[in-house]
Order: sequence, then C-alpha cells, then structure tokens
Amino acid sequence: MSDGRANVFVDSDELETMEPATWRLVVETMPRSGAANMAVDQAIAEACAAGDSPPTVRFYAWRPPAVSLGRLQPIADIDEAAVQRLGYEIVRRPTGGRAILHTDEFTYSVAAAADDPRVRGGVMDAYLRISNALLAGLRRLGVAADKAPGTVRVGPDVSAVCFEVPSAYEITAGTRKLMGSAQSRRAGYVLQHGSLPLVGDITRLIDVLALDAETATRLRAELSERACTLAQALAVPDDSEQVAFETVAAAMQAGFGEALRLTLAPGPLTPGEVRRSAELIRTQFGSDSWNRQK
Repeated sequence: MSDGRANVFVDSDELETMEPATWRLVVETMPRSGAANMAVDQAIAEACAAGDSPPTVRFYAWRPPAVSLGRLQPIADIDEAAVQRLGYEIVRRPTGGRAILHTDEFTYSVAAAADDPRVRGGVMDAYLRISNALLAGLRRLGVAADKAPGTVRVGPDVSAVCFEVPSAYEITAGTRKLMGSAQSRRAGYVLQHGSLPLVGDITRLIDVLALDAETATRLRAELSERACTLAQALAVPDDSEQVAFETVAAAMQAGFGEALRLTLAPGPLTPGEVRRSAELIRTQFGSDSWNRQK
C-alpha cells in the first residue's frame, strides 16, 4: 500500500518508446538491520534527487528479523513484548502500508529522481512499471505470477497485516499474494520498496501483532490462504536453489532490464550515501521517537 494514489494509469507499452538507460544495481548479500536497511534506501533516494547518484535498484536482506510498520501505522498494532521475546527488531518505514515481518525474504528497492521517465507521473504509474519488472523476474524463476488489477483498493477495515490482501498492481501467484510494495514520493525523489517472502511460515507475523486469541487464530488461517512464499508458489522445498537469494537476485536483475529497457551496472554505495545512512540511523530509523510513534 502506498502513501498516495493517482488517477492516471500508464500502459506498459509506453516503455517501448523510452530510450534505453543505465541504472546502478546494488546487491547486498550481507543482511543489514532494519534501521540500516531503511536508512540506506532513503539515503540513496535523497542522493538521486540531488543528482549525486544515478537511479538505483537495490536487492537486500535483513538480520536480525524485523517488523516494519508503515509510515503512519500505529505502534499499538504491535505486541512489543512478543517482538522482544522473539529477538526481532521494530522499524518504521518511510513509505506507507501495514506491518511486515522481514525474515527469510528477498527485498528490492527502486530509487530515482521524480522526473525520471520510469517513475514519473503518479504513484500508480510507477507501480505499474515496477510491477512489470517484478513479474518479468518472477517468470524467469518459473512462477506463474500476475499483478492485481489497477482498480483494486484496500479498504479501511483491513487488518494490520500487509500481506492479507493485494492492492493495485501488487504481485499474486494464483489467488494468493506473493509480493507487497510501498512507495514514497517526496523531496524530489521516488522510493519504492517491496518484499518477496522466500521460505518459511508466512503467518509468523501474527505472533507479534496485538491481537486477542480469537482474532489471531482467524487471521492466521486467512493469511495462510491468501498469501504464500516463493517456495510455495513454485512447489519446491525451502532449501531449493530455486529460492536462494542469489538465484532470485539474478532473475530480478534480468527482469528489470527486460521490462524497463535498462542496463543495470553493479556498483557500491557512495561515501556520501554511507555517511547519510549513518546519520539517518542515528536520528531517525534507529530512534525510538521515530519507530514508536503513536
């Protein structure tokens, strides 16, 4: 779920008229903490807006596991004692949406200046383009994936769980949600990131939500029916090479290149991005005042 919605939808055929481009690719095989991951995403986005960094696709993972909250989601949705008991972290995303448990997953982010042809327009314009890239990557992995229709909207009665239902252009496998994404458009940049659960129990998030026992049991059953991991979508064991982070990263790199007419050039973070991300960890994403907003 995103920070806002647009009324204009762009057909993916427009990409055929776009000039090919080169973007930076940052693949991080060493997982980071929740605060570090969110800080790096925002630091890259700010650098793109300032013209100091090229548009960037980043692939990354999380350690320790973290519960991320949407920008405006109440902290009261989370059972903080359960989070602590399980050894997870809490971090608040700079983007919208609802709670996600980041563990055993592949995460992507896209950051670019707001006037870049591949993200310009409204929220849904960029969602559609990026969803096409994600679909191309998933299909290279053998997933019969699709995207939810652009007319789909999440109502106000949806629970605190991000993966309960797909929103517009989010990725499904059969009838089950496979990938969720969130977007922020501010200060001259577009930042979108999203989560692909690779393996494990898709319902583990329920363990850290502030729910009564009856509601937790109902939501666990609903989430199990409505969402799935990549291993489930492919009907392979959790230890299969088909769902390894490196395998998924290679397929997604090819998918972004194919769907968005991009050459993705591997590159490190810049010294400025490293400094800014350290500052953001200290002042924002690692701060209780930010993460535990009411």
